[in-house]
Amino acid sequence: MRYLIFLFGILFTISTYAQQPYKFTTEIDLETTPVISQGRTGTCWSFSSTSFLESEIIRLTGKEIDLSEMYTVRNTYPKKAENYVMRQGKAQFSEGGLAHDVMNSVRDYGLVPQSAYSGIFKGETGHNHAEMAAVLTAMVETYVDNPGRKLSKKWDDAIEAVLDVYMGQNPNIFAYEGRQYTPMSFLEMTKIVPEDYITITSFTQAPFYSEFILNIPDNWSYGSMYNVPLDEMIATLDNALKNGFTVELDCDVSERTFSSKDGVAVIPKDADNNIKALQGVYPEMSISQEYRQGEFENFTTTDDHLMHITGILRDQNGTKYYKVKNSWGTDESRNANGGYVYFSEAYMKLKAISITIHKDAVPQATAKKLNL
Repeated sequence: MRYLIFLFGILFTISTYAQQPYKFTTEIDLETTPVISQGRTGTCWSFSSTSFLESEIIRLTGKEIDLSEMYTVRNTYPKKAENYVMRQGKAQFSEGGLAHDVMNSVRDYGLVPQSAYSGIFKGETGHNHAEMAAVLTAMVETYVDNPGRKLSKKWDDAIEAVLDVYMGQNPNIFAYEGRQYTPMSFLEMTKIVPEDYITITSFTQAPFYSEFILNIPDNWSYGSMYNVPLDEMIATLDNALKNGFTVELDCDVSERTFSSKDGVAVIPKDADNNIKALQGVYPEMSISQEYRQGEFENFTTTDDHLMHITGILRDQNGTKYYKVKNSWGTDESRNANGGYVYFSEAYMKLKAISITIHKDAVPQATAKKLNL
């Protein structure tokens, strides 16, 4: 009887514990620009990486600049089209991309402010690329599926023309705060050096402390990443935030325990209590390198969203969470925490595909191993 009472007491305690609403205390909260919406587009890679660069500009210059996300998208589509067509359709052509696609665009085409290029025509209230993406996809597929005929030399001009129609022509010169700039001179003013940014991941199919190309669908440009053990990737993330560097994140948000509406992302021990874990503190899994690898290789973990990490919080039990800026807007009915999602460390360990950071944010010991 005493045993049953004791057991009931434990179960009651666990149940009560699981129902405690989250209470977060901010530990690190780095400067960034306001949360905005990517609209009906698949361009989270540009929105999140642009937000990351905006925070870098604040760190480097003290200036808050609203950069154009669509300038990067506009300049990346022709590269995607060329890759798809020249590989005769044996490549990815979609709205998706990764952080290094933004860095490549910045390197080649510079930066412009939102005021110089919005990608939205007069009378439109937001971004909607559904029709444009469908048209571009039909075009590149037509160029590839072209038996018996040579590829016209006009195909790339046609891609550019469609982008001009839907998004607008690229600005060659523009005014900002009383001065004239080109995209490259504007980039110079921001102090951003694209070559200073690296991507770090953690998977066992490649040697640790080496560079390799991670085979995921949105890595259409075959960008390479540095590979480190999982604990070292998390330590690098923490080191960056503690030293004033925000971090770009490629991750999986397809899990039921990721919720923009609830504002948290967790990995509960008991999968039958996913909803409870979103609504209150609940025990989480311990994520190992092996478990992370297995979930990636069986396609449970996929790269489906990019976001921007700007801080660290703790819940009432001291568990660490990451403050992650989303690009789905601030509508309170769908987005808690002003458009931020708080990732538990367990969720980050399991579902972070990669992080992109300034090379100076890497701990010295790790940087030495990577020959940075």
